[in-house]
Amino acid sequence: MRPPEREYRILDKDLGRITNAEHAALALARPRLRLGLALLFMAVVAEIGATMLAGQPALGIVAASIAVATYLALSIGANDVANSLSPAIGAGAIGLTLGLCLVAAMELAGAVIAGGAVTRTLTQGLVGGSLGQGSPTPPMMLAALMAAATWISVATWLDAPISTTHSVVGAITGAGMATFGIGSVNWMAFVSVAIGWMASPVVSGCLAAALLASLHRHALDKEDPLPSGRAWLTLMVGLAAGALFLVGGTAYGGLGWPLVLGLTLAAIAAGAAYAHVTLARQIAGGAGGGKALKALLGLPLTVAALVMSFAHGANDASNVAAPLTIVLQGLARDGAPLLSPVAVLALAGLGIGAGVLLFGGRLVHMVGSNITRLNPARALCVTLASALTVLCFSLLGLPVSTTHIAVGGVFGVGFWREWRDRRRAKARAPMPVEEVRRRNLVRRSYVRAILGAWLITVPANAALAALLVLALNLR
Repeated sequence: MRPPEREYRILDKDLGRITNAEHAALALARPRLRLGLALLFMAVVAEIGATMLAGQPALGIVAASIAVATYLALSIGANDVANSLSPAIGAGAIGLTLGLCLVAAMELAGAVIAGGAVTRTLTQGLVGGSLGQGSPTPPMMLAALMAAATWISVATWLDAPISTTHSVVGAITGAGMATFGIGSVNWMAFVSVAIGWMASPVVSGCLAAALLASLHRHALDKEDPLPSGRAWLTLMVGLAAGALFLVGGTAYGGLGWPLVLGLTLAAIAAGAAYAHVTLARQIAGGAGGGKALKALLGLPLTVAALVMSFAHGANDASNVAAPLTIVLQGLARDGAPLLSPVAVLALAGLGIGAGVLLFGGRLVHMVGSNITRLNPARALCVTLASALTVLCFSLLGLPVSTTHIAVGGVFGVGFWREWRDRRRAKARAPMPVEEVRRRNLVRRSYVRAILGAWLITVPANAALAALLVLALNLR
């Protein structure tokens, strides 16, 4: 005789409870597992560095600096992954796990291939005139690394997308003033960097708004958006691939302009051809109209996110590589570097990539969804604008805030949408003030909170680094 159906339902419910308990246990274990893997990664890197540099003077400072630099790289990866990936995640164009893996790989590539220019700017500026062998430079830079790593970690825990570049520059400046005096800081270089900080988000915001306006004009607002939309997206993918090869070839050095331009043109052609064929296949297999066009944005958006990750590695790896390079130069014998510049950049890129994989999911949803709602079209414009802005500044060797640039792009898109909505509203009856405020597409509270975090980052890190120098008697 067959058992009553009710017994099967009870059994299924009990099995479900056990399964839910197992999932809950796994979820509770994940933070501890990620933290344990991060600590293991730091220990392994420090041990390998100490083994490679055995017999060098002040080996303890070297090992400690490598460990703290690795921790800083992990923190940067956890905090700044939102710059590259949040628009794509917010638009639903790519999964979180796959996106984190791709971003980590591109971060490493950007650091190794194109991270040297910005690193040289940081190592030779700010307090560069006071550095040298036999000086208290290595302990000073260790204090700067500790201060920046602490601040970035706290910001990541609080889900605040602060600038890691601001943190490192502020920490180096504060440690330098506490060690060598206020006159040791190259204030002209500091002002130049600060001007770049202020200009870059404006450039990114304007570029993102211009891209979105162009996309609406040539595709989204047309009665049949697919033909012109396909052409627009094909061009964007080709240009994104070309920009990546242009910056990588120029930064790598020794290739010569004819070869760099040839590779750039080949990348544009290859990227455009791939996008052309892929988009044609998607159009043939999907429905027509606006929904099909939005589905086509997935490939360009993923390409743009990868280019942004490369640009971030090229620019922000210097936040780790520059202080560590100064430490190693201060302890070098006869001017011979303890580690090659490529090895230091690779260490920074590996650390950032590990931070992306282990801790990068926390800030993604805040920047991608909480500031202004992003569909695939708007996310593509934000990511393209951010990537191109960071690549240009990296090509010039200027350390800029990728957080500034990414959030600036998000703001630019949101403000353009508000302007467009108000233009259209002129044809409608006037609305109450409360309704106008409700229709604001950029959440002002996030603007104020993020700007506040940016404004206090440099002085807070400078003060923290100076206190560490004085408290630990590192002068």
